[in-house]
Amino acid sequence: MDLRVEHRPDTLGLTTARPRLSWRLPPGAAEQAAYRIRAGAWDSARVASDRSILVPYGGPALRTGQRVEWTVKVWTDLGESDWAAPARWEMGLLEPGDWTADWVAPPGTGGLGAADPYPVWLLRGSAVLDAPVERARLYVTAHGVYEFFVNGVRVGDGELTPGFTSYRSRLQVQTFDVTGLLRPGENALGAVLSGGWVTWRRWTRLHDDLGTGLLAQLHVEGADGVRRFGTGRDWTAAAGEIRTADLQQGQVVDFRAARPGWCDPGADPGGWAPVRVFAADPARLAASPAPPVRRTEELRPVAVTAPRPGVQVVDVGQNINGWLRLADLGPAGTTVTLTYGETLDAGGDVTTGNIRPGEPGPEADGLPWDFAAESGAAFQTDRVTSAGRAGDVFEPRHTTHGFRYVRVEGHPGRLSADDATGVAVHTDLRRTGWFDCDDERINRLHAAVVRSLRGNACDIPTDCPTRERAGWTGDWQVFVPTAAFLYDVAGFSAKWLRDLAAEQRPDGVVGHCAPESTGPEIQTALGMPPGSAGFGDAAVIVPWEIYQAYGDRDLLAEQWPSMTAWVDHAARTAAAHRHSRRVAARPVPAPHERFLWDTGFHWGEWNEPGGFADAAPGGGAASLLAALASADHGSVATAYLHHSAWLLARIAEVLGRDGDAVRYRLLAEAARSAWRAEFLRPDGAATPDTQATYVRALAFGLAPGPLRPRLAERLVAHIRDAGTHVGTGFLATPFLLPVLAATGHLDVAYDLLFQDSEPSWLTMIDRGATTIWEHWTGLDASGAPAAPPGAGSLNHYSKGAVASFLHGHVAGIRPCRNAPAYRRFRIAPRPGGGLRRARAVHDCPYGRIESSWRIARDTFTLDVTVPPGTSADVRLPSGHAVAAPPGRHRYACALPTARSAR
Repeated sequence: MDLRVEHRPDTLGLTTARPRLSWRLPPGAAEQAAYRIRAGAWDSARVASDRSILVPYGGPALRTGQRVEWTVKVWTDLGESDWAAPARWEMGLLEPGDWTADWVAPPGTGGLGAADPYPVWLLRGSAVLDAPVERARLYVTAHGVYEFFVNGVRVGDGELTPGFTSYRSRLQVQTFDVTGLLRPGENALGAVLSGGWVTWRRWTRLHDDLGTGLLAQLHVEGADGVRRFGTGRDWTAAAGEIRTADLQQGQVVDFRAARPGWCDPGADPGGWAPVRVFAADPARLAASPAPPVRRTEELRPVAVTAPRPGVQVVDVGQNINGWLRLADLGPAGTTVTLTYGETLDAGGDVTTGNIRPGEPGPEADGLPWDFAAESGAAFQTDRVTSAGRAGDVFEPRHTTHGFRYVRVEGHPGRLSADDATGVAVHTDLRRTGWFDCDDERINRLHAAVVRSLRGNACDIPTDCPTRERAGWTGDWQVFVPTAAFLYDVAGFSAKWLRDLAAEQRPDGVVGHCAPESTGPEIQTALGMPPGSAGFGDAAVIVPWEIYQAYGDRDLLAEQWPSMTAWVDHAARTAAAHRHSRRVAARPVPAPHERFLWDTGFHWGEWNEPGGFADAAPGGGAASLLAALASADHGSVATAYLHHSAWLLARIAEVLGRDGDAVRYRLLAEAARSAWRAEFLRPDGAATPDTQATYVRALAFGLAPGPLRPRLAERLVAHIRDAGTHVGTGFLATPFLLPVLAATGHLDVAYDLLFQDSEPSWLTMIDRGATTIWEHWTGLDASGAPAAPPGAGSLNHYSKGAVASFLHGHVAGIRPCRNAPAYRRFRIAPRPGGGLRRARAVHDCPYGRIESSWRIARDTFTLDVTVPPGTSADVRLPSGHAVAAPPGRHRYACALPTARSAR
């Protein structure tokens, strides 16, 4: 019955006071009538309810370290089930008093001014045990990135632990079962500690007062009770083989400086110095609701070339986030330099010109976009010096890089594919969605979307794994519906939303990124203050989409203050301020302007062809930001004020906040009326007269019903006038094809999907993309980075939201309104584009959904799988509709005579 706790199977170190339990119904069951849970000492008895996901534990208060075995039985239309095979969870440290360890820091280090680049330290302590161990748990966190060892054995398989959070409000604690690693007598405890997320983007000086540090506590249970050991004054520190590490610069290793056996009992104490100690703050320590970052895939190189003397290039075959593991390091004293990039130059060598900060182009202009712009420091570069020892392998686990290609310099021999391994590293999300069809290019496009999500889910949803690797709010809000189909991102998104809320200003302003690596003072000084429409709206849109995908009502309640603070800020700003151009044109404000949000800094329809970003190369970044700051973004911002207020009204209904539902519904209606009055003419023309404006008007319900066909026709006219090319940026692209399909222009949607000249999705695929590009024109026809405004990151998932059209329209799987977690869903395939076959699968919280269709001799055949406890509304292309109960079903119909062909 697939028992889960807080969206996950067996959980260790949980800090949620009352965990929520989920299960799936027996195969063939249509509906649950009741359940009975046994969890530890708690027996719920028989509860009449159809609820089977996220049911709160209702037993006695849970204690620190408590292990709870639980099971469930259900009553359905099939009768009473057997008890499910038991699962278990274990609580972490729940009370501040449970922590007795102190923070320890390497000697002579403080904040970010300590050293550049940043050193990596070995930290060591011990635990002496005089009795056999029955159970042992290790609780660890850090300012920075740590690897922990017990008696020389690495603990766990997590990478970049403890992960990236709003450090001043929350630090993630990992819990490990180390029972099998301990023994009577002395046990060596050790850690490798680097700066990690604390020290990246150093020009911002965001975490100056934090510095690097480690907090660890070992609980050992035996016949004589529980003993605790923790980091403290008896710990020591020393330098080791990892000399420096930085998440963007890379890692430097000198195997000649290794300390063999440094974490073995009785290791040589020579060269070790006392640590600095400071008190812990347990209030901000908690377990993460997200899965850990792990090494998830190993890639054998597809080629190793030598474009010029002294240089070899390793091609791992696809763009990933991670690193290269190198086994052949050469003779002692050999220093090998690895430079990571997403593409090659004309000579076949690795280039970072499309991603390196500070090089000529829109990222320059004297603004400190990153440390490399100021210091000329290495970027995405690792360096390793060999000790000549057999068995030494270089694997830089205190950094990651976005890359497909690696330049290897300084190696005296000829490398083969057996000497190097590409290692993909990302949050180990559970795969839940698949798609395939009979067009290989579309399949490759879908695979590129999947890879982009994987490469940018690295404890936070990043925009790219290279120059920024920041949790841009606008990027995740447009992509999260696609992500939630492909992977289980429930806990991953909940963790991110808590950081967003923690860093939200008291006035409700939401940052451009979460966590924010660039302080608001610096952003303001650069001319890009936080609070952008479509980006800050992630505070509302992401919780709603997670609720739709997983039924997590508690997340809506938790995020309610954040959501309302953002929308209230937008409404206050609309009422209090007017754009200078509007004041000049209309000195006396019209009544609707009270709800017109037209001031402040906004990114707008970012990366729209012909938009602000395209104009940047001539004037540089400062000119771009100045143009964005002075522009009238009222059409975009007011549309989002309406949309988020409308979502808030629906969320208030879910939470039983009837008064708030009325208030935000009225605000949504007022913002919609203001948008119509200012930006929509009676003939259906909108301002600005762009594809994005019409898409947004149709997707957000801004246009009156009678005008919707006219707006759709104008959208189609713009598309055809552009040679049937996409003309939208980040915010509108996810809605483009669905809007066309919904307004009777399915043929145009398929024409755009199959367009293979730029700008288009298939241009990326035809030019060798294995991930989605930031710009529509990332590489030119020769495969070289396109001149600005092209190039940019080649692993940027935002435009990959087109995959939702494949899932929801080509294959036809879509959730129904007011039926979260796919309790009720729609299967309505919309074949077109010459496709003869398509299939999508989604593992929703209730079980597996499948829609698979094929066309043979003008007969359309659809196979559908409906999981237990759900129902589906199936609609065939002929218009025939049927309600499908749980189980597998086949339907067929003759195709309509008018059908799109490409």
